[in-house]
Amino acid sequence: MKKLISFIILFLFGLFVYNNREKIIKLYNYYFVPIEDKITKLEKNPYYRDYNFKYLQNTTNFIPNNKEDILNIYFTIVNSGMNEFTFYCPRDYDNCVNDVNDIANNQTLISNINNFVHPYNNFKTLQTEVESTGKITLHIEKVYTDEMIIILNYKIDEIIKNNILNTYTNREKIKKIHDYIINNTTYDKKRSDDKEINYKSDNAYGVLIENYGLCGGYTDAMMLFLEKFSIPNLKISTENHIWNYLKLDNKWLHLDLTWDDPVSEDGKSILDHSYFLIDDNELKNMEKEDHNYDIKIFQQ
Repeated sequence: MKKLISFIILFLFGLFVYNNREKIIKLYNYYFVPIEDKITKLEKNPYYRDYNFKYLQNTTNFIPNNKEDILNIYFTIVNSGMNEFTFYCPRDYDNCVNDVNDIANNQTLISNINNFVHPYNNFKTLQTEVESTGKITLHIEKVYTDEMIIILNYKIDEIIKNNILNTYTNREKIKKIHDYIINNTTYDKKRSDDKEINYKSDNAYGVLIENYGLCGGYTDAMMLFLEKFSIPNLKISTENHIWNYLKLDNKWLHLDLTWDDPVSEDGKSILDHSYFLIDDNELKNMEKEDHNYDIKIFQQ
């Protein structure tokens, strides 16, 4: 009888363990596995940018202590080009999960990360999976596919070969590419006005391959060349607009190809230089609505 009772107890215990194995494993990992051993190893692709900004910094610390640490973790992961990454909230950071949820649900805050990373590492979607144990997993879907990157890189090398001389200064290189993009791109008015999507005009593929662009496409295309020229840069965005911001001769200057490619009433192509490498004061004096950006985020 005792053996039978013992067998029944063991059987029920085994059944309980089997049915609750996932919860038990999570609890074991939570209490007994060091947090450092559970974090995904960071892997950087060729488009990782190894410099920091005032607003966002790359980090090697994936155990956050505050909300700023969490945002820098998000930035570092997107900047690295990884498609999935797991980190954990430490037990002594009581509000960590709430802070992660606050960041994940703030679409403006999350989307701003794309302005500071290489376009090829820009995300189309960034989903945050939060577990009660403090396990945080980011799932990232990129804007640019591998096929698009191959085609764009070939086109960029071709443009540089045919238009850029080794003797050019950085300013001359920027002007040459600025003019090339505008002369070879039509503003996608059907998409902006009628929501008719015929081209990938919101990214560099639409501008450089399909020759149709919106402000996001103009800006990404220019950014790809700035990266090739090793010129520090980022994208500035407002609710309705986006443009380039770059460091040249120790000064941060604005570069807006969209507004330098105005749509004329008669349909003729216009090449302007009004928004070519201008400083903050010049920009404010020229246009104060669409270029009214958050200095706390983008000013360097």
